Amino acid sequence: MTTTGRTAAGPTRGRQRGTAPRKVPQRTQAVMGYAFSSGYGLLLVLFGVLPTLYAIYLAFTKNGAFAGLENFTHVFADYRFLPAVEHVALYLFIWLILLVVVVVILALIVHGLRRRWLSASVRFLYYIPGALAGASSVMLWLFVLDPEVSPVSGILRGLGLSSFVQTVSVQNLPVVFTVIAFWTGAGGWIVIMYGALNNISLEVMEAARIDGAGPIKTAWFIQIPLLRKWISYMGIMSLAAGTQLFVEPRVLSQASRGVVPPDYSLNQLAYLYAFNQGDFNGSAAISLVLLVVALGLAAFFVFRGGLFERD
Repeated sequence: MTTTGRTAAGPTRGRQRGTAPRKVPQRTQAVMGYAFSSGYGLLLVLFGVLPTLYAIYLAFTKNGAFAGLENFTHVFADYRFLPAVEHVALYLFIWLILLVVVVVILALIVHGLRRRWLSASVRFLYYIPGALAGASSVMLWLFVLDPEVSPVSGILRGLGLSSFVQTVSVQNLPVVFTVIAFWTGAGGWIVIMYGALNNISLEVMEAARIDGAGPIKTAWFIQIPLLRKWISYMGIMSLAAGTQLFVEPRVLSQASRGVVPPDYSLNQLAYLYAFNQGDFNGSAAISLVLLVVALGLAAFFVFRGGLFERD
């Protein structure tokens, strides 16, 4: 009897030890969520919302009084404004198209590699340039763009570029900035797209294979449409970075001794207004124009890409 009692008690103790852990109360979870997000919210308000509100105030005032659109008309009449707009627009056009097309193609190629060690190695190599900060990356490119010391001097000379000044001439700058931006930023997006491709259902891919779809048709009709939200997100983030073009032309302007104009981009022009001319109101007006344009284009990507649609 004693043996039977002990045997019967054993499973009971086992069930007690195997019971599920007590769930954290929802209120505690909510407090933890607020605690984690409060830091981001505080920094967003201090360095995002408040500066934006102050820029709006400066853009519509002058000497402390309401000035309407006077600051905007003054900036638009500046002979440097339209060329700066053209420079940034051309750069964004080349940069966004090249980024989307090449990143998606390279992500599909990496995803198609069957050997995992090879895929991991390629992704690591793509990601390395992104570890360099913007200014240090441009400093590296000062050597790459000089045909006299560049490791790709043969390519530069083949394009008819025999000096650094020729390479960074104004007509070449959109392509130069695109190459620099792609080299520093594309690797991270390739890794992100690779992760998104891994989330595509294996059943969907297998069904496409059974239906006779080859790699190209599978990519065009299945994988790329399922990447639409990620492509839109990449477009928004790259657009936000591209409209703020500043470090690259400023460093090249100093290195080329004035061949690259100091007012090449809108951000540079806003900088000159604020710190060379002392016109903070005009600088705020340029910043506000950039903000409105960036928000409008971002909204286009959001709605066209279905970024907030639920699958």
